[in-house]
Amino acid sequence: MFVDYVKIFLKSGKGGDGHVSFRREKYVPNGGPDGGDGGRGGHIIFEVDPGCNTLIDFRHKRHYKAQPGEAGMKKRCHGKDGQDLVIKVPQGTVIREVESGKVIADLHKIGEQKIIFRGGRGGKGNQHFATPTRQAPKYAEKGGDGKEYWVTLELKMIADVGLVGFPNVGKSTLLSMVSNAQPKIANYHFTTLAPNLGVVSNKYGKKFVMADIPGLIEGASEGVGLGHDFLRHVERTKVIVHVVDASGSESRDPLEDILTISSEIDAYNPEILKDKPQVIAANKTDIPEAWDNIDKLKKYFEEDRGIPVVPISAVSNDNLQVLLETIGNVLQTVPQEDIVFEADFEEVFDDSKSSFTITEVEDGYFLVEGVGVEKMIGYTSLDSEKGFAFFQKYLREKGIIEALEEAGIQEGDTVRIYNLEFDYYK
Repeated sequence: MFVDYVKIFLKSGKGGDGHVSFRREKYVPNGGPDGGDGGRGGHIIFEVDPGCNTLIDFRHKRHYKAQPGEAGMKKRCHGKDGQDLVIKVPQGTVIREVESGKVIADLHKIGEQKIIFRGGRGGKGNQHFATPTRQAPKYAEKGGDGKEYWVTLELKMIADVGLVGFPNVGKSTLLSMVSNAQPKIANYHFTTLAPNLGVVSNKYGKKFVMADIPGLIEGASEGVGLGHDFLRHVERTKVIVHVVDASGSESRDPLEDILTISSEIDAYNPEILKDKPQVIAANKTDIPEAWDNIDKLKKYFEEDRGIPVVPISAVSNDNLQVLLETIGNVLQTVPQEDIVFEADFEEVFDDSKSSFTITEVEDGYFLVEGVGVEKMIGYTSLDSEKGFAFFQKYLREKGIIEALEEAGIQEGDTVRIYNLEFDYYK
């Protein structure tokens, strides 16, 4: 079964907590703090597997969680890092965050490996918090939380040329005649239920990958037929080849068919047809009635719009090399790099009051922790008067000062925010 769209839950590993302990040895009655650091949580990593061509495995398992880091131990022993979780996907998989719909990564290279979400950092043990005035700290950092998101995986097939057109116009037959692909062929609609790929070589030795993209009918962009499932595969193709039944054997107008398919692609994503070159493959010329429509197609597309129209018969192998030569010439005019969807997802950290914690770890000694606070400390220079003023303003605006007062802080008490320590005064 071919599956090219799934929704899954990802969570990177939580960092291990730092340890609180003190050196206890014979003849060392007052040993200092020796609590070790917690291990890093496991990353969520995606890897392109060349032997994989569908997302069907994700239909049976929807939740993926990396291993948490181990807590630190006494004697300055570091907790073990959590094991990374490596998830294998087909080439051409695009990962999007569900809520925003933004691209996290586009895995388009064979063997490519990318960290999608990093594990939480390990917390520092109490060995790091000793100072000349506080030589026996009884607290340690908690490990950082892992990242957790619902994401979608979309498989957008990587092909140079995409064959589009109504069912039964001969796309599968054409692909089987010009490539090494062996698609299922029969005289009924929706014989093809999954995209088929084939490597094509014309008489000049130029090779390119061609895909038969099924299921496009009127209303495809709204989910009618199979089109909504497979329109995404058109996005990566460099050239679109409209295969049309020029004979009108099912009482259809070939010109209207091409315009209908174009409108469905445009409705799905207006950018697809904006820059992609197109070629018309007017098929079934072995039927005499087809030639009545060839001139009309050439006039409308070739003469007025510069889109090549090539009469062919896929069944009798007539004029197929001319079609391949035309496609090869068009391919030379487009960039050779793969079409890649640029990542535009950025994590949004909530640095509101609910995103930090305040703990009175000792009498008159308060610990402030939280993602927003840690980020602020990282990009603020407290050595300058301006930077320190910004720091004080941040603490008040984010409710940290108010929360400290609610926790019972008094003037002269000590506040520690990660590596920063200061005395509290109104």
